Amino acid sequence: MNHQPALAPLVAPGPELDAARLARYARHLPLPGVGPEGQRRLAAARVLVVGAGGLGSPALQYLAAAGVGTLGVVDDDVVDLSNLQRQVVHGTADLGRLKVESARDRLADLAPDVRVVTHAVRLTPENVLDVVRGYDVVLDGADNFPTRYLVSDAAEILGVPVVWGAIHQFDGQVAVFWGAPVLEDGERERGVTYRDVFPVPPPPGTVPDCATGGVLGALCGTVGSVMATEAVKLITGAGTTLLGRIAVYDALELSWRQLAVRPDPTREPVSALLADDAAYAAFCGLPAPSTAPDPGAAGTAELGPASMAASDAAALLAGDAPVALVDVREDWEAQALPVAGSRLVPSGRFLGPDGADVARAELPTDRPVLLVCAAGARSARVADVARAAGIDARSVDGGAPALLLAAPR
Repeated sequence: MNHQPALAPLVAPGPELDAARLARYARHLPLPGVGPEGQRRLAAARVLVVGAGGLGSPALQYLAAAGVGTLGVVDDDVVDLSNLQRQVVHGTADLGRLKVESARDRLADLAPDVRVVTHAVRLTPENVLDVVRGYDVVLDGADNFPTRYLVSDAAEILGVPVVWGAIHQFDGQVAVFWGAPVLEDGERERGVTYRDVFPVPPPPGTVPDCATGGVLGALCGTVGSVMATEAVKLITGAGTTLLGRIAVYDALELSWRQLAVRPDPTREPVSALLADDAAYAAFCGLPAPSTAPDPGAAGTAELGPASMAASDAAALLAGDAPVALVDVREDWEAQALPVAGSRLVPSGRFLGPDGADVARAELPTDRPVLLVCAAGARSARVADVARAAGIDARSVDGGAPALLLAAPR
């Protein structure tokens, strides 16, 4: 049984609804716990969605359709063809566009009265507080552990609740985390956060990303919709939220189960962020995301930049200088869009605990190594591992599609 105390509605009601809004939200107005006052709360609410991908796509659309007044969306990625299997806020015409811009245009068509604020950035300790500050609730649909811990820390510092979701293959999880929830009587008490439930991340390489492990597209709709529902409940005060519980979904069995979670009484509340990206990466057991070489690694004194524009990479490959081209996508991806002259070594091999040893065994050390994936994210992570091992590896911006477009014809 859940013993969560009653939470106060997160947002004060906005102005009275005009005739157009009464008509648009007519199916919300009879709902117990929502009604006209709850709809006014939604109209006054500011919700930030981290990630315009698999989870962000349904969450953004349902929150916009619900009449949330301001929706912020954070994502620095562009739309790739492989995204469209699950990231339904984007379409074929959006390929190559920034995801935040594609999402903004879709939401403007769906709900013209909703204000969409785009943050085309990667969240870092330097910008996260500025981005999150001013929002009433954050939906965390990030696909990597450093960002999840960063968002959790920032939200705890600012006193903002987080609706968290995660997916893997056929399974999903949803929870509400809030370091100091506001109760119905206006008091605050110690609440559960992401760090209470996951004090340490899993070892690198043990949880494959969507590209290597796969994900059922419709699963994103299920989990993302639940995240949107939890946000609406927090804003309006309707029902009982998932604060203190994790809902676990198994799509193959079509089953839900709930796990009770509690604050760790021995954990000190987060009062400051870790120093920088490198600190969050190190906490998660990952190489630091940096373009600067590690001065302590053998051979790094002569390393070039950590990434390279596709046009420069194509010119280098067409020249006489020795260079190796390594494709870190999965085999099926390489078959769908082959890159001539490349050697295939899937990224998952580099991202485990022995990633540096794999890099030394699989990548040449006598020439620059160009790494490509579908869009540049996986190759950047592999480049970090390789460079930490003293290999002059460079991720190609935009991945295989950009390299193929830039190749001489």
